[in-house]
Amino acid sequence: MAEGEPDYSSLPLTDRWVHKVWKVRKAAYEEAAKQFEVTPDEYDPAFRPFNQEPSLWKGAVADSNVAAQTDGIAAYCAFLKFGGKENCTRSRGHTVTPICEKGLTSTRPGTKASSIEALLLLVEIDQAAPVMEDILPALSNKQPKVIAAALAALTSIFHNYGCKICDPKPVLKTLPKAFGHADKNVRAEATNLAVELYRWLREAMKPMFWGDLKPTQQTDLEAQFEKIKAEGPAKQERLLRSQQAAMARAPAAGAGAEEYDDGDDAEEPAEVDAFDLAEPQDVLSKVPANFHENLASSKWKERKEALEALFAILNIPRIKDGHFDEINRGLAKCMKDANITVVTQAAQCIEVLAKGLRKGFGKYRSIVQAPIMERLKEKKASVSDALGAALDQVFLATSLTDCLEDIIAFLGHKNPQVKEGTMKFLVRCLRTTRDVPSKQEIATLVESAKKLLAEGSEGLRSGGAEVLGTIMKIIGERAMNPHLEGLDEIRKTKIKEYFETAEVKAKDKPKPPPAPAARGPPGGPKKMVKKAPAGAKKAPAAAAPTEAPLAPQLSSKAAPASTKLGMPKTSGLSGLKAPQRRIGAPSGLSSPRRAPAAAAPPPAPIEDEDEPFEPSPPPKPRVGVGRGGLAARSLAKPAAAPVEAPVPTSPTPSSGLTAAERGEIEELRATNYRLLKQAEEVRHEKSKMMSEIQELKNQNAQLIEDHTRDVLSIKAKETQLVRARSDAEAAEQTNERLRRELDRLKRALGKAEALNASGGVASPGVGSPTHDDMGIYRDGVNHAGARGNRMSFTSTMSEEKENGDIPPTYPRNKMMSPELRFGGGGSSGRASPARGFRSTPIDEAGGFGASGSGVSSAVGANGNGVESWKRAAEVTSQLKARIEQMKAKQGFNRP
Repeated sequence: MAEGEPDYSSLPLTDRWVHKVWKVRKAAYEEAAKQFEVTPDEYDPAFRPFNQEPSLWKGAVADSNVAAQTDGIAAYCAFLKFGGKENCTRSRGHTVTPICEKGLTSTRPGTKASSIEALLLLVEIDQAAPVMEDILPALSNKQPKVIAAALAALTSIFHNYGCKICDPKPVLKTLPKAFGHADKNVRAEATNLAVELYRWLREAMKPMFWGDLKPTQQTDLEAQFEKIKAEGPAKQERLLRSQQAAMARAPAAGAGAEEYDDGDDAEEPAEVDAFDLAEPQDVLSKVPANFHENLASSKWKERKEALEALFAILNIPRIKDGHFDEINRGLAKCMKDANITVVTQAAQCIEVLAKGLRKGFGKYRSIVQAPIMERLKEKKASVSDALGAALDQVFLATSLTDCLEDIIAFLGHKNPQVKEGTMKFLVRCLRTTRDVPSKQEIATLVESAKKLLAEGSEGLRSGGAEVLGTIMKIIGERAMNPHLEGLDEIRKTKIKEYFETAEVKAKDKPKPPPAPAARGPPGGPKKMVKKAPAGAKKAPAAAAPTEAPLAPQLSSKAAPASTKLGMPKTSGLSGLKAPQRRIGAPSGLSSPRRAPAAAAPPPAPIEDEDEPFEPSPPPKPRVGVGRGGLAARSLAKPAAAPVEAPVPTSPTPSSGLTAAERGEIEELRATNYRLLKQAEEVRHEKSKMMSEIQELKNQNAQLIEDHTRDVLSIKAKETQLVRARSDAEAAEQTNERLRRELDRLKRALGKAEALNASGGVASPGVGSPTHDDMGIYRDGVNHAGARGNRMSFTSTMSEEKENGDIPPTYPRNKMMSPELRFGGGGSSGRASPARGFRSTPIDEAGGFGASGSGVSSAVGANGNGVESWKRAAEVTSQLKARIEQMKAKQGFNRP
């Protein structure tokens, strides 16, 4: 402290930590860092105040003074470096966000470097996920410099720890937004992060964000990716604390297995798949409702369009599992389509569906594999390539064991083209499988491949040789030699050529031969026996050396048992505990539980086989682990492989297996394989039955729907029938009414005719001397008046009939001539109508004047009677015609 300034050193560290004077805070940060560096372990009391109150670090890493902030972040790094997991987990929630906002954006290089180091330490001590969760919100900050700094920090984390430690999914989702930012620094840091992720993920990362980039950005990134491709696979540069502890323990575990482990790791580049990065998406809800209808259409274009739409839906990195039975059955049916375009598109749909479902597609393999292989007869390259790609994806979703049955069946197909396509598919399966086929499967494959060697086509013969060469690459040349017996040298040479060039991924299980090799060279049997840690074995070794050669000469089992028991007892004086343990376990005589095993006949042969290699020590650990209670027996014998069959010297086997046991194991394996196969068949049968049940349910639902539709149709017809019946009844009523009206009119007409007839008879001699043209309707009245009266009757009748109304009863005087209606009783027929009107009152009831002679006089005045009758007949015919017209109109208008 400078002179004149107060001394704050007497204050507690936590008080100085939050002091308002920045120099005091800076000094506190420096002092805390020194204290952390000299702590003996993570449980030192120096860490306690900051673990109890972790919020103190928030002010330190985001100090308002840049000089104090540098020391504050440095102190936090020391706190993490020399502290434990508790320091990390308690403080990271208070520090990551301030570091991103103020530490990473600092203009001081030291502060920025310390900030990145603090984030890396947080990941190293615990795990990356919580740290990255706190960094990602900074990518949405309003300040571009904060976003760029956060992207740079993520790049550094991925560069040091890789994508196995740090999950790249959340970061990949935010990349499109960063690439679309207006600030060029943000876009530049996003490019750096994308390039770093490409080092680890390669092409698998593209589906997550590539489609959201601009073409120019894609071109720039492709140029950057080309440089990365030449570098080789990325490696983790910084280890977690847990990994460091594991590596510290690794040498103690033994370096013997490291060679094989390193070789295996070298063979498998750790490349992440797009399937692992993507989130599963539900596609069943996106399939059109009329998909199956269009797929069954008679027009190939509609079928093709339906498959193209399905392909667009299924072509995603990862598909959420669901019920795809109907879709797969439809696609399998398309394999028989006459149009090769439909077949190709269906194969592509199967490919993307299997790629998106992976292991979830295994239950649909039996539905699609056989139809695809049957269609391999197509010679067009585009079709065969699509079918082959679909088969490859089906295989990757299942296994060689699942696909083997169909492969063997189609290798014997009558069509050579199908045979060749199946053979090529088998070669691809053998190259890509990571599981070594079982002995039974290899025997079956070899037998089928040998049949191909005798085919007439050169392609099939070469294919058979390639299959055998690939199998040889998987199981080894030595294991393959027994299968090649009987083949000529030319074919063997061809097979070996393919064997040398074949590339397989299967882990060669026959690698265990190194163990027998270590066991085989027993340079000094006696020395190895002495080195044996077991106390029981020291006794036979320390005994007279002649006992070893004598043991094989013994023929009875009882003698060796007694000698074995006697030897441990004598030697047990030097070490009591060890011999007792050894004797009790191996002999089986001291333990009643092991007695039946010792008495069993099968164990005897194994001792005979193992006896010559009695001194070999390596099998000791195997004996103890493999045979349980027999582990305490002779340690030298187990190492032996089955070579000879000397006289049994040990009551129970302790190392290898007898021929009977091996045969039993092989039988059990075969039985197990059969049971697994049967279980798989039952599983497939169950899935098939479930599919049929579902199909029957769908059919039942369709039938119910059809029945409901029929019932509704019947009800609609019944309703229509009821309406028709009511209409028919209404029509009958109308007809009846018209009939009654017609009868009434006929009666009125008859009365009128009768009236006219009676008038003509009463006064036949009375008539007008002049000719009357209008008949009974004309009697000295002008022509217009007479016609008007006549038309008034007919028009009134027609209008009332058309309106459906029953016409009122017309008075009969309307049907008579004006002379008759208005004439006086005894006046002349030529009397004036006015005069007649004045002298003769009108009878409203249809009658005429009081005197009836007026009618006869009027009729007589109309001329002769014959002419009147003619006119009456004409009027009658006209009335009938009018009635017929009204009937016709009534029938036309009424339904």
